[in-house]
Amino acid sequence: MLIAQISDFHIRPDGQMAYEGLQTNTMTRRAIATVAALDPAPDCVLVTGDLADCGRPEEYALVADMLSALPMPVFVIPGNHDRRETMREVMAPKFPYLSQSPDFLHYTIEDLPVRLIGLDTVQPGEDGGAICERREAWLGERLAEGDGRPTFVFTHHPPFPVGVHGMDIMMCVVGDGFRDMIRSHAEIERVACGHYHRPITTRFAGTVGFVAPGVAHQVALDLRPGEPNRFIFEPPAFALHAWSPQTGVVSHVVPIGDFGPAHDFITDVDYPGKNET
Repeated sequence: MLIAQISDFHIRPDGQMAYEGLQTNTMTRRAIATVAALDPAPDCVLVTGDLADCGRPEEYALVADMLSALPMPVFVIPGNHDRRETMREVMAPKFPYLSQSPDFLHYTIEDLPVRLIGLDTVQPGEDGGAICERREAWLGERLAEGDGRPTFVFTHHPPFPVGVHGMDIMMCVVGDGFRDMIRSHAEIERVACGHYHRPITTRFAGTVGFVAPGVAHQVALDLRPGEPNRFIFEPPAFALHAWSPQTGVVSHVVPIGDFGPAHDFITDVDYPGKNET
């Protein structure tokens, strides 16, 4: 099974740029076209939050139209730039799973080889996220229903620190109970997130925590204590997670752009790896 993960669109009304200089709409369309052209095609696509930049209805209408170019199922969750109820109102007619939960935009997808659990971590009006007691209880109930099937949990806010001050001050706040619950379910292959606009991998609660890069701008890597986040025009990218019963999930980061055709390796006659006679 192939799962494409694209993240952090920051869509604006047509003709407007994000942060007064980013053509996020154009870059998101290019990312979606790249995913649509993959061979083999992904079985599904996860969009891990910040679909809109300001949570306006016209932004979600654009997002829904852009995602219609993908022929496979698409599963979206909100980020801190999204407005939960506006997103549900505009997008639920095309993405009915957004109505599974009355209070949050989280849900389970049961009809694929890997079970998908989308978890809404948004705290309205805040950059950071949280797993409150109600959300933790909901996740616990859903995990208990899974009978140990391979499971992919995806959120917008990472529930783990990454060692970058500007990111860690707006991570997802969780308690020991959440970490213990994740640790107790060995079937969880990934806790896959967005929000940080960088490819990041860490061990978390007995599984792998993974952050996908952004499809438009990236956050500049700055490991100095106390520094704020800044964006940078590093190459946009997305993640491609390949699952099989033999290996579990293997995650790849795929840059977006035209890098020319693939080339065969032709080694020199003096190459040490050639068989010597």
